[in-house]
Amino acid sequence: MTGETCPDVFELSDGNFAVIGTDRTDELDALLPDDAARADYERIVVITRDTLLRAKRDIPDE
Repeated sequence: MTGETCPDVFELSDGNFAVIGTDRTDELDALLPDDAARADYERIVVITRDTLLRAKRDIPDE
């Protein structure tokens, strides 16, 4: 209602998870570790540590 937005992690009806964060692909793509890769249709999205820790309680263990 305030028009403010914030990062979020939520589960989709198919069991996958979606992340709302800041797109930093252009900045971080060249810095990916050697064992990481990104497809052309994928983006690097950054969320705060606090957001992920708060989402942890809603992520099932299995």
